Amino acid sequence: MIAALTAARDRFHRNLVDSHTLSLSSDGVASNADSSQTTSKAIAYSVAQDLASQTVPMKLKGQRAGKQFEEAVENFLAEAFPLFQSLRPGDWTIENVGGSRAEYQISKYEPYTHLADLASAIQSDRTLASVLGNSYEISPDILVLRNPEPDQTINHERKLVDTNSGQYAVIRKANQERPIVHAIVSCKWTLRSDRAQNARSEALNVIRNRKGRTPHIAVVTGEPSPSRLASLALGTGDIDTVYHFALPELIRAVDQTNNDEAISMLHTLVSGKRLRDISDLPLDLTV
Repeated sequence: MIAALTAARDRFHRNLVDSHTLSLSSDGVASNADSSQTTSKAIAYSVAQDLASQTVPMKLKGQRAGKQFEEAVENFLAEAFPLFQSLRPGDWTIENVGGSRAEYQISKYEPYTHLADLASAIQSDRTLASVLGNSYEISPDILVLRNPEPDQTINHERKLVDTNSGQYAVIRKANQERPIVHAIVSCKWTLRSDRAQNARSEALNVIRNRKGRTPHIAVVTGEPSPSRLASLALGTGDIDTVYHFALPELIRAVDQTNNDEAISMLHTLVSGKRLRDISDLPLDLTV
C-alpha cells in the first residue's frame, strides 16, 4: 500500500501537469527550462517526461505559472503537513498570501505584529523611509501558522498553567489570539539571479525583524539548473533549506547529462543538506 506522503507527492505533480504549469512545447522544451541553455533544456525535458507532462501549443505566462505553482505547493502542504500530527500536534493553518501583497500580511501574526506600526510610521516619514528602506519588508508566498491554544487544551492531562504564570507566552490564547508564524515558504517556479537575491534578502528580513523565535524559512522551486539552484541553496545563515519540486527525478536527469560540473554541483547540494525534495518539507516542519 502506497504511503500517504507518497500519494500526496504524486497528486502534487499531477496538479502541476494537469494545470499545464509543467508542460512541453511542440519542439520538446519544458515550461520550466531556460530555452537558451542546452543543459537546462535537457534536464527539464527529462524531468517533464518522468512526470508524464503533456505537450501544449503554448506554455503559460510566467506570472500565471508562478501563481499556479504557489497554489500547488499550498495544496500539497495543506494535505501533507496535517498527516504528522503525532510528531507536531497543534491547531494549524496553511495560508497563501502571495496574491495579497497590497496588504502587509505578516504583521497580522506573531512575532511580527509590531511591523504594522513601523510600516505606518515609515509611510508618513520620508526621513525614516530613507534610513530603513525596505529592510523591514517581508512578502511571503505561503505561511504555516499555529493558532494559540486555550488553557483547557494546555491543561488537558494535568493542570500546567494558571493565572499566576505564563502570562506573556504567545501560545496561550488567554494572552493573545493572533496566529503564530511557524514557517514562511517562498515559491519560485524558476530561478534567475534576481529571484535568488530577493529570496535571500527576504529571509534576512524575517530573521532581523522578529520579536520571538525565528520561523522556518524555506524556498520551493522547480528550477532544473544545478548552477542556479546553487545560487540560492549554497551557504547558510538565511534560508533553512531549498526544496525541489521533484528532486529524485532531477538527480536522474542530471546524472544522464554527462555534464561533470552539473552532476558534481547537484550532489554537493544534496549531500551538503542544502537541497531536499518537496516531500521532505512537511516532515522538516515538524522539527
